[in-house]
Amino acid sequence: MPEIRVAVIGVGYLGKFHVEKYARMANVQLIGVVDIKRSRAEDVAAMFATRAYTNYRDLGGAVDAVSIAVPTADHFAVGRFFLSHDVDVLMEKPMTTSLEQADELIQIAESRGRILQVGHLERFNPAVVALRDIVHNPMFIEAHRLSIYKDRSTDVSVVLDLMIHDIDIIMTLVKSGIKSIHAAGAPVVGQHADIANARLEFDSGCVANVTASRISIKNQRKIRLFQKDAYVSVDFAARDITVIRQDKSSTAGLIPGTDIRQLSFSEADALEDELASYIQAVITRQVPAVSGQAGRKALQVALNIMDQINVAIARYGK
Repeated sequence: MPEIRVAVIGVGYLGKFHVEKYARMANVQLIGVVDIKRSRAEDVAAMFATRAYTNYRDLGGAVDAVSIAVPTADHFAVGRFFLSHDVDVLMEKPMTTSLEQADELIQIAESRGRILQVGHLERFNPAVVALRDIVHNPMFIEAHRLSIYKDRSTDVSVVLDLMIHDIDIIMTLVKSGIKSIHAAGAPVVGQHADIANARLEFDSGCVANVTASRISIKNQRKIRLFQKDAYVSVDFAARDITVIRQDKSSTAGLIPGTDIRQLSFSEADALEDELASYIQAVITRQVPAVSGQAGRKALQVALNIMDQINVAIARYGK
């Protein structure tokens, strides 16, 4: 099997991890890394025995696939360049800053037969993978994604930075159209919203209450789902799932009349699994695990939430 020639565009905090994973993949040839900061590109290139570039256009005909981990505002221009040069693209989330840009990238990818995968990393968390066999027709969902403040990814709101993970997960589990969205949020330390809450009402009757904050005093990534036959609680960080089901034969335990089971998953490398899945899609030419269309759906909801928050901020001030 021929090696897939790969480059990473943008080797800041996240992009550097992409380089590390590709460098040890058996079926990948790491052609180079790109960063507008020459010193950073050279440092990462030296670390992984590859070439450093400062202009992504220099790689137009030299690679088969790229990971794009540049700031969100640059996703569209960089992604359009590579797709238009018949290069497959893994685009970090959020895929773009507008639906018009997302639609154009999807159109280019489809017209040229290119792979376009969006980096919704939580899809590869083993606890999320296990949910597919546990959750059926949820009726109420509550998600909390709280993060201690970090001075990165502040070029976008907390909705595009953190909440979009849970939006994507919820939409894959509910499998229904959205009837209405009600959102609130506020900037605290930056110009974009740092805390946000959204209530999503689906055509199926399911309601999801989603909260995200990047100014918390602790990290928390949890989601709770209620369906007719079960209550399911997921801790993404701990990689465990608690499932409570009705069991009339059970008279003891914490909740009489129920069966409580806890599923724990060994530590896994979600990014490595994501990139391996991407390379497999490149090789087989199959639809990727998180397609451009899936990334667009999550983006559409996130932008709706952001619009509501921005309108409120403009009306009532900070």
